[in-house]
Amino acid sequence: MQQTTHNISTDHGHCHLKLVNFKVHDNHTSHETQGLSEKQLVVRRGKPFKLSLLFCGRLWNPHTERLVLEVWLGSLSERIPVQFGNKWSDLQHWSSVTVHICSPVLSSVAVYNLLVHIETKYNRKSYAVGSFVLLCNPWLKDDPVYMPLDAQIQEYIKSDYGLVFMGTNLNVRSRPWSYGQYEPGVLEACLRLLQVSPQHLSDKDKDYIRRADPVYLSRVVCAMVNCNDDLGILEGKWQGSYKDGVKPTDWSSSADILHHWVSSNYSPVRYGQCWVFASVLCTVMRVLGIPSRVVTVFNAAHDGNANQKIEEFYSSTGEKLNLSKDSIWNFHVWVECWMRRLDLGAEFDGWQIVDPTPQEKSAGIFCCGPCPVGAVQQRCLGVPYDTPFLYASVDADIVQLIVRDGLVVGRRMDTESVGQLIYTKSIGSDSPENLTSTYKSKKIRSCVCEAFQEEIQKDFSSPEGMSPGLEVSLSINGVPTVGESISMSVTVTNQSSNPRVLMEYLNAQLKEYNSDPQKSFWKTHREVHIQPHEVLTLKHTIPPSDYESVMADDDIVNLAVVIKDVRTEERVLDTKDFNISSPQITIEIEGGDSIQMKKEHTVQVSFTNNFTKTLSGAVLTVEGSGLLKGKQEVRLPLLQPGKKIEKRMSIMATSPGTKVLMATFSHSNSPTVISRSLHKVSVVAA
Repeated sequence: MQQTTHNISTDHGHCHLKLVNFKVHDNHTSHETQGLSEKQLVVRRGKPFKLSLLFCGRLWNPHTERLVLEVWLGSLSERIPVQFGNKWSDLQHWSSVTVHICSPVLSSVAVYNLLVHIETKYNRKSYAVGSFVLLCNPWLKDDPVYMPLDAQIQEYIKSDYGLVFMGTNLNVRSRPWSYGQYEPGVLEACLRLLQVSPQHLSDKDKDYIRRADPVYLSRVVCAMVNCNDDLGILEGKWQGSYKDGVKPTDWSSSADILHHWVSSNYSPVRYGQCWVFASVLCTVMRVLGIPSRVVTVFNAAHDGNANQKIEEFYSSTGEKLNLSKDSIWNFHVWVECWMRRLDLGAEFDGWQIVDPTPQEKSAGIFCCGPCPVGAVQQRCLGVPYDTPFLYASVDADIVQLIVRDGLVVGRRMDTESVGQLIYTKSIGSDSPENLTSTYKSKKIRSCVCEAFQEEIQKDFSSPEGMSPGLEVSLSINGVPTVGESISMSVTVTNQSSNPRVLMEYLNAQLKEYNSDPQKSFWKTHREVHIQPHEVLTLKHTIPPSDYESVMADDDIVNLAVVIKDVRTEERVLDTKDFNISSPQITIEIEGGDSIQMKKEHTVQVSFTNNFTKTLSGAVLTVEGSGLLKGKQEVRLPLLQPGKKIEKRMSIMATSPGTKVLMATFSHSNSPTVISRSLHKVSVVAA
C-alpha cells in the first residue's frame, strides 16, 4: 500500500516528502495481522513496524533539517524525533529512508493518525501521511494479554472458527460458529464499536487513555454487544415471534451480525440469545488481540436474589410450576478472555469470565465481568467484577418443593446439578475440553455444604416417629432420537422394614433451554407395591406419536417423577431434563471440505424422511456466510417415508479461513425447524 502524502504547508526551498510506503505486507506478516484489513496498516503494540519515506526536491541537509514523526489519537499527540544512522540512499534528486516505529507496550487500542514534519530552525513543513490500527499483542511477554504457547494463540486469537456446545449435559450437541475476523469490514466494525460506546461519546480522551487496559476494553465491549444501554450490536429475545428479525438459531456467523449492525447505522440486530452474544463478543476480542474462547455451562443457575439458592416448584403429580423468579438454564454460554489482572494481583491472572447476555446490571449497565475464573473456584466473592452472580451460576444449590393446595408437601435439596459440566472447544480439535474443575473446588464445596448443614437438616428432616423414607431416581435410557420412542427407568428404594403401597406419577413437559416448561404433553400414573428394603425398577416409554407434533429441533423435555406413600403421604421427587437428537441432513462438497478461494465448488445437501409418515410442505434451506449470497431453498409438497429431498448448488469463498455452511429442514406438520446441520469448510488462498 502506497499513500501519496497530503501536504499541509508549502515551502519550495525545502526537501519535500513525496510518498510514504506503509510496507503493509511486511508489517502484517511480522505483526501476525494478515487478513484483518485490506485498507489499513494493522500492527501490534510494543513491536516495531517500518515505513519508507520518499523525498524529492533538493537534497536533505542533516545539519540544518530534522525529521519528526507525530502520532495523534483524538486530541492527544506524541512527537517522535527520528534518529538517523547513515541510512540515506541518494537517487539523483530523490532520497528515501526507512523508519522503524515502536509503540509502548501499554498503548491504547485504536486508530492512530500519523504526521511527518520536516523542521528547520526557522520553519516547519508538515504532512498528514495516513493512519494505522494498533492492537493488543499476545505474542509479547510484557503485554497483559501475553499467551505463552503458540498452539493457544493459534486457537484463541488467530482461528476464525469455533464450536458452541448446547443441549443438556446428558446429550451435548455442538454447533460450528464462524467468528469471521478476516471477513471484509469486520475489523472496521469492531473499531467502530469502540468509537460509538457511551464511554467514548462522553469523554473521548479519557476513553482513549483507558483503552490500554484489557480489563477496561472487555467491559466496554461486553456492554456494547447487547443493545440495552447504548448503540450496541444485538437485541435479545427468548420467546414469542421472531418474524421482524432473524431467529437466534438461524445465525452461524459473527461477520453477518456485525455487517448488519454497521449497514443499519448501528441499529440493534434482531435477535440474539446467549450463544450469539458470546460468539460475537469472542470475535471482537480476538480482533482486538485479546485471547478469547466461548464456554458453555450446563445447568447454569440464574440467581436473581443473590442467596446462592434456586427454588423450583412441582405439583404433587410432577408438573413443574412457574412460581420462582430464579431459574436453571439447561445451558448458558459466556466467554473467557485471557489477561493479567494488574488491578488485582497475580493470583487472579489468566482466564476471566465476560458475559454479554443482558441479565443483571453491573455498575448500572448490562455487562458482566471480567471475573477471574480462579475467584469463582476459590469462592472469593468480593473480587471484581460480578463474582457472586457468576459463582451462583456454576455452584448454587437447587431447592425443589412439591406443593399441593398452597402447602409444601415434599422437599429435596440438589447440591450437584448446577454447573455439572463446563465445556469449551479443545485446542486444534472439535472435541470438548472439560473446564469443570477450573470452576469448582471440591474442598471449597465441602466447606460450603458444612456451613449449610444445620439449615438443611432443619428444613429437610422427616417428622418425628416416621419410619425411614423412600428414595427415587429417574434415568433416561440411551440418547433419544426423533422418530423413536423415549425410554426411561424409575428406581424406587424402600428403606423401611414395612411393605408399602405407593403411587407413581410421571410428567413430561416441553421447555426451551432458558425457561420454565410449558403445559404437559405426556403423563402417567399407577399404583406400585413394594416390599421392605426392596429396590424396584419401573420402565416407561413415550411413543413418537405423543411428542412429534409439539417438538422441534432445539426443544428440551423436563421429566419429573413423584412417588407418594399412600398411607403416610410422604412424597419424594426426581427430575431430568433431556433433549432429542435430530434426524441428519447430509452436506457433501465435491472434492472434499478444503476449497480454494474465489473458485466455484459444488455442494450437495440432502435429507431423507426416516419417519413412518408422509411429511407435507417439506423445505430444505442452505446458507453460508462468505460462501453463498442469500439463502438457497428447495420445496416438496409431499415427502414420502424413505424418500429424499436434495439440493445441488455452487459455492465460492470470498476470503480465506474457516466458513460454516448451514442447512435446515422443516415441514408443515411441525411448528418449526426439525433438523439443522452445520458443516465446516476450510478455505485456502488460491
